[in-house]
Amino acid sequence: MAGPAPGRRLRPLAACHLVVVGLPTAQARQTPRPAERGPPVRLFTEEELARYGGEEEDQPIYLAVKGVVFDVTSGKEFYGRGAPYNALTGKDSTRGVAKMSLDPADLTHDTTGLTAKELEALDEVFTKVYKAKYPIVGYTARRILNEDGSPNLDFKPEDQPHFDIKDEF
Repeated sequence: MAGPAPGRRLRPLAACHLVVVGLPTAQARQTPRPAERGPPVRLFTEEELARYGGEEEDQPIYLAVKGVVFDVTSGKEFYGRGAPYNALTGKDSTRGVAKMSLDPADLTHDTTGLTAKELEALDEVFTKVYKAKYPIVGYTARRILNEDGSPNLDFKPEDQPHFDIKDEF
């Protein structure tokens, strides 16, 4: 299907029925294609995530923030072995990102006691750096499951319209 005619803009998804109504009859009868699925995301235990800390040259480099696992391999100069932010990799470093800290005590998922300013910084870096630059490859098991193994009902996968929990098990 060709793009919009010069000078025409694509309409938001909510207005798609208007676009279809305005199409010539032959095009309107075409079967819509399903949305493309990206690679399936997966759950990472702490032990599994630790395997992707940038120590092995042939392995991707992963880090988690707010329980979302990002592939930061394209930023190897920042996250690879010996790089300035390598300490953040192979784990959920939410607290360290919020505090802008590489102190080993801060390289944890725990956000208990963070100030409002630190939480605001966390949200900004999460959105403007990690979600904007790096693909999401999964979630920490802690984010999806409670400690007793039951589902975390507050789990909402960001930016993963193709995420289907049944693909993970």
